[in-house]
Amino acid sequence: MAPLRSVTAELPREGTILDWGCGHGLVALLAAEEHEGRRVVGVDIDVVKLEDARRAAASTPFGHRVTFRQVEPGEVPTGSWDAVAIVDVLYLLAPEAQERLVQAAAACLAPGGVLVVKDIDTRPRAKAWLASLQEAISVRVARITATADGLHRPPGPELVEGWMADSGLVTDRRPCHQGHHVPHVLVTGRRAPSAADAVDQAGPDAK
Repeated sequence: MAPLRSVTAELPREGTILDWGCGHGLVALLAAEEHEGRRVVGVDIDVVKLEDARRAAASTPFGHRVTFRQVEPGEVPTGSWDAVAIVDVLYLLAPEAQERLVQAAAACLAPGGVLVVKDIDTRPRAKAWLASLQEAISVRVARITATADGLHRPPGPELVEGWMADSGLVTDRRPCHQGHHVPHVLVTGRRAPSAADAVDQAGPDAK
């Protein structure tokens, strides 16, 4: 139902990747399957989903490159990562917590790292309405998705991009909902590489 390969295509082919709000581990497992150089950590507040994710990882030949752990509600990313993915998480947080999460994730990026946020756009309006209805059923009726802050409006890609820019990232956004009934949108922010990395990328003749 979601263009997950659009998310993993933005991640580096190798390095440490944090999947924040990983749920059943679909993005984390897909990322690990695609490239051997990736080491992925998926975190979530839902212990039941994490157990399912661990079982799924154990059944694969690449599961040793994926780790899942529980975090507390309100916790934000720490450490240093080559990439952080936040996929369909922001609508589960209060507005101030949405901003805090994005900015904390940006602060965790190593030089040259990328923050990838897959969220729901507010346009087209018909698709946005369907997405809101689907999320309400998942959270309030079926109880498929756990949330400590209730259900909120997605912040919108313009706001997410602004938070990333305020954190010093070079941003980009693009819709990825073609063929889907949900208006998926991808917002990315990249940390500038270190001076040494920039020289390496430019080649030995760079001055």
